[in-house]
Amino acid sequence: MAGIAKRYGAVAANVEASLEVGRGEIHAICGENGAGKSTLMKILSGGARPDAGTVVVNGRDVTGWGTAEAIAAGVGMVHQHFQLVPTLTVAENLVLGREPTARGRLVLAPALAEIAALCERTGLVIDPVRRVGDLTVGEAQRVEILKALFRGARTLILDEPTAVLSPPEVTDLWRVLRRLRDDGGTIVLITHKLDEVLAAASRVTVMRAGRTVGRLATAGATPADIARAMVGRDVALAARDAGADALATAPPRLVVRDLAVADAAGRRVVDGVSLTVRPGEIVGIAGVEGNGQTELVEAIAGLARVRGGQVTFDGADVTAWPVARRTAAGLAHIPEDRHARGLVLDWSVADNLVLGQQHRFTRAGRLDVRGIAAHAAAQVAAFDIRPGDTSLPARALSGGNQQKVVVARELGGGRDVRVLLAAQPTRGVDVGAIEAIHARLRAARDAGAAVLLVSADLGELLALSTRVLVMYAGRLVHEVEGRVATPEGLGPHMTGAAA
Repeated sequence: MAGIAKRYGAVAANVEASLEVGRGEIHAICGENGAGKSTLMKILSGGARPDAGTVVVNGRDVTGWGTAEAIAAGVGMVHQHFQLVPTLTVAENLVLGREPTARGRLVLAPALAEIAALCERTGLVIDPVRRVGDLTVGEAQRVEILKALFRGARTLILDEPTAVLSPPEVTDLWRVLRRLRDDGGTIVLITHKLDEVLAAASRVTVMRAGRTVGRLATAGATPADIARAMVGRDVALAARDAGADALATAPPRLVVRDLAVADAAGRRVVDGVSLTVRPGEIVGIAGVEGNGQTELVEAIAGLARVRGGQVTFDGADVTAWPVARRTAAGLAHIPEDRHARGLVLDWSVADNLVLGQQHRFTRAGRLDVRGIAAHAAAQVAAFDIRPGDTSLPARALSGGNQQKVVVARELGGGRDVRVLLAAQPTRGVDVGAIEAIHARLRAARDAGAAVLLVSADLGELLALSTRVLVMYAGRLVHEVEGRVATPEGLGPHMTGAAA
């Protein structure tokens, strides 16, 4: 790809961007949020047309091709947010759009044989008759990769593929990708996890502000080298910092006792969980997604119905309190799904920055538009939200900048935060933004907040947590001090193997 330019209105997503990847190579693309990585890959996979520049695949100029043409040419993309139909089986998802039929009826037998052979060849083992909705996150990702390969992909683009995987699942993924590479496949990997770049890729392309600013061989490179190329300055990468121990004897600020939460089918997804968080403490919760972490956080936040147990803030029973009352008592909540829980995507950045706090910006029963604008401008500057136009709809921002809007609303503007629920606070966020968000979490801790941190990133948990709890099958199954916790020690508890 050479000289790629792409604009969306006033926003230049790509400016003279370029990329060169060889056959049989795992190649990483790194850059800050909004650097243009996803746009460049959309152009490569046929999801967007460039305004300028050329795209050449296997010696053929394919500039401006569409998704169907890209798939036919063997280019497939595995998106960060899975594109599967949960009510269908694995096999039905794989044949979707090219269903094998006989006399107008679906005939899966030939496809099942083809899928079994593909699983054997790639090492992506999965039962093709299982319903996708019953799969773990790691298994669902295997299906996404199989779907691309089933359609003949030889160039595979993966966007943040390890964001929700446990350590054993990450190991399995690297094994599969190396097997595909050794078989002559080409892997393009978008990730913010620099240790993964060095472990998996042979080269890395670095983007900044829509431009390609560097290419590095990973041999001999360090995470600091890549971070410096991405951000244009030295970045303080995550290092262990559990904070001072001065408040270890203070009464707990957040107490959860025997908490039980059920899903829509009546199945207990949080089953008798008890925990405490003191002021000035970050308690981390590790676990493979789908083991009750989401429901636990939402029950504490007042978003999920509690079937049993109790939640208290500073000794006050808040179990039956509505969200607004908990917020007024000093609760801040960074939800794991910024689209579903954190933002109204079609509203402006300014309006999103006051969600839940509109009462602070009213005069005579009307919203104070000037006050909201001034507040938004201050938060955009304080949290480095890009672009800085607060009138833009939230959906116009990159995922990382959307996350900054959520963090700014919950932790900025002089709020007195007493209990902070931070669920996946840096998912899909670049190293510069991770540095800034971690600093905000530590600042809330140091100001006396009780912080409950849920993250699929073990490096994040180990860098920030005073204590780490492991959640499996709706229960807390392990606890260890943050200063001595290791991924290897947590992994067996996260997968249930330790039981």
